[in-house]
Amino acid sequence: MILLNFSHPLTEQQIARIVEIVGAAPEVRAIESQIDRERPLAVVAAELADRAGLTPDEWQTIPLLINPPALAPLAVALLAEIHGRSGQFPAMVNIRPIAGSIPTRYEVAEILNLQAIREEARRRR
Repeated sequence: MILLNFSHPLTEQQIARIVEIVGAAPEVRAIESQIDRERPLAVVAAELADRAGLTPDEWQTIPLLINPPALAPLAVALLAEIHGRSGQFPAMVNIRPIAGSIPTRYEVAEILNLQAIREEARRRR
């Protein structure tokens, strides 16, 4: 399993929580996602996916987790790019602020199986 981290670096506690949820330690690949907002997001999303360093076969066979970029439009474009390369949606790490923490700290709240969410949504159309 590979965790493609397009956001802030993950702490040891966050990675430990991911291991607890998924039952295995993922290989974490940190991918810089600061972008020039003047560039087309589809192009930027393709470049970010390229930075993951996966072959076409790996996109389709290795279980993927993503920690998406904080910029919502870029995250959406990147999800479309990943779906196109892998044939399905990846699982996604949901990181949230810890209530009442000073300074603000963040925790892994859950892992979302985006493909399962998609399949369930199809039943409602």
